[in-house]
Amino acid sequence: MPSSVTDTNLIEIGRQALAVEIEGLQAQLPRLGQEFARACRICLDCRGRIVVTGMGKSGHIAGKIAATLASTGTPAFFVHPGEASHGDVGMITRDDVVLALSNSGETDEVLAILPAIKRLAVPLIAMTGSPQSALARLATVHLDIAVPAEACPLNLAPTASTTAALGVGDALAVALLKARGFTEQDFARSHPAGKLGRRLLLHVHDVMRTGAAIPKVRLDTPLAEGLMEMTRKGLGMTAVMDAADRVAGIFTDGDLRRALDRAADLHATRMQEVMTKNAKSVHAGMLAAEAVHMMEEHRITALLVIDADNRAVGALNVHDLMRAGVV
Repeated sequence: MPSSVTDTNLIEIGRQALAVEIEGLQAQLPRLGQEFARACRICLDCRGRIVVTGMGKSGHIAGKIAATLASTGTPAFFVHPGEASHGDVGMITRDDVVLALSNSGETDEVLAILPAIKRLAVPLIAMTGSPQSALARLATVHLDIAVPAEACPLNLAPTASTTAALGVGDALAVALLKARGFTEQDFARSHPAGKLGRRLLLHVHDVMRTGAAIPKVRLDTPLAEGLMEMTRKGLGMTAVMDAADRVAGIFTDGDLRRALDRAADLHATRMQEVMTKNAKSVHAGMLAAEAVHMMEEHRITALLVIDADNRAVGALNVHDLMRAGVV
């Protein structure tokens, strides 16, 4: 690296590149007009999938656009135009829509598959930086994504142009998302392994402890035995049950500290004397994220899970939720 290049120079070059990319994005705003709306309508009317294609850097952007569409309620996939010419064009059906990206609009590999697309009478949405290009002229709808300049100082490497294509692709995906009434729950179903998926798909019954793992004692159980039950089950609390096996209260580490402050006799004191009545609880069908919210709101670390008859059917603490990835 030339010794004359300072840290200040590098920072300034980076800022200039970002400024050029921002300018390229801003140039797209006035162009989002009727052609954009028409492209959205074509996608909304599509009975198949959106087939996104592009070569080189445009291909990378096309792949990301396809992934964004697919994860936001618009079935889509990427087809490499080079592979399409060697058989993969058969993946396109008459019910599909093709979205083709090419900054020049003259990419040979993309133009080569247009006859096959035209034979299928498949709608073609083109995103190019050249309205007079072959791809733009042959498209059903053309989205002009031209930029004033590339961020590359040689004005050669695709930089601002690929950012603009990505931005318009995101705009298309978001418009379709809103038009379809796509919800957080829909998004979670497309991302079952992601954090949002875990927050919106996991219920309390998926993470709670059940059966013998639920800490339970009777109203007349000595405090010492209640502490042993808490220790065995490792939840930092225990349910206190009445004679009908319904939850009468809960005993937590906080209750223990308060009992010790009063110098309670561990063997003479009964659980009903030191428990908390009307404690917070959840139902098995609740979202695990709701349990997290309740814990945060009330500053507690464990919850009983009860049924409609106020019987303990499960228990969980913050560590169970952390292991499940909800927290």
